Amino acid sequence: MTRFIDPHGLERADPALRPRDLSEFVGQLRIVENLRVYIRAALERDEPLDHTLLAGPPGLGKTSLAYVMSEEMGVRTRTASGPTIERGGDLAAILTSLEDHDVLFIDEIHRLNRAVEEVLYPALEDFEIDVVIGSGPGAQSVKLPLCRFTLVGATTRSGLLTAPLRSRFGIHCTFDFYSPEELEQILRRSAERLDIVVTPEGRRELARRARGTPRIVNRLLRRVRDFAQVEGDGTIDAEITRIALQRLEVDEMGLDKMDRRILHTIAVKFSGGPVGLDTLAAAIGESPDTIEETYEPYLIQQGFLHRTPRGRVVTPRGKEHLGIAEPPQGTLL
Repeated sequence: MTRFIDPHGLERADPALRPRDLSEFVGQLRIVENLRVYIRAALERDEPLDHTLLAGPPGLGKTSLAYVMSEEMGVRTRTASGPTIERGGDLAAILTSLEDHDVLFIDEIHRLNRAVEEVLYPALEDFEIDVVIGSGPGAQSVKLPLCRFTLVGATTRSGLLTAPLRSRFGIHCTFDFYSPEELEQILRRSAERLDIVVTPEGRRELARRARGTPRIVNRLLRRVRDFAQVEGDGTIDAEITRIALQRLEVDEMGLDKMDRRILHTIAVKFSGGPVGLDTLAAAIGESPDTIEETYEPYLIQQGFLHRTPRGRVVTPRGKEHLGIAEPPQGTLL
């Protein structure tokens, strides 16, 4: 099922809406301030920035921050995705094309296969790779030097990273969901760049329903703009925002139809839980990975859902949001 508010989304963020430098990057204050120090120190020493791991739910700005880091360092960014690097030779071709101090950004780095990781280790530690020349008994292994570079890895599931790979990152950054106030700042900048008129009340309503995620708030802005253009006077205010989001089935807390279906299935079909992830996935017709990576983080962050050793449990707050009353305590059956 394709979700309108899926933080993975059908499209990546519009480059025009991305921050251009650290001063424009909204939110993640601790991460940004620390990176400002690390980057300045690396520039003063004329060294590449330490390899950096960016972890957190999708849509929070990991890719944008990787581009900002290379911009601050004054170097190029080379991008790749973990699943697309299938062989060690593919990675070797990318690494040998890098220039001094370049940034190599690998999205979904937790999905690198083990053979590719083996090629990556010496590149990260010693800026060299082992290349096998020839085949059979006459094959020889030759060390090929690389330019000094910075690997920036992004992951939505840091727990799937192998310990050897994780240990080779000198900088670890874990992203948090954004506050509504931070999302309003992002909306103000995006509206200016897209030439959209948004009232303060409209911004507040959009920010409140965007699941603490910049990618979602920018997508909501575009779709509500359509409703304001066709069914209003072109201005996004609180009223047209509420009408548009009701049509899009996004409720007051930013939950969509699938979020509510997950909570309702656990609360009603499984008596509130606990229910195993695979059982839940079969009941709603969604893959376990998608539930765990895409739906659950925000539901847990909002206190609607708990993960327990025995499975998923809907909280009293989750039942209240669905309008499901808790049974009286101490009732004899």
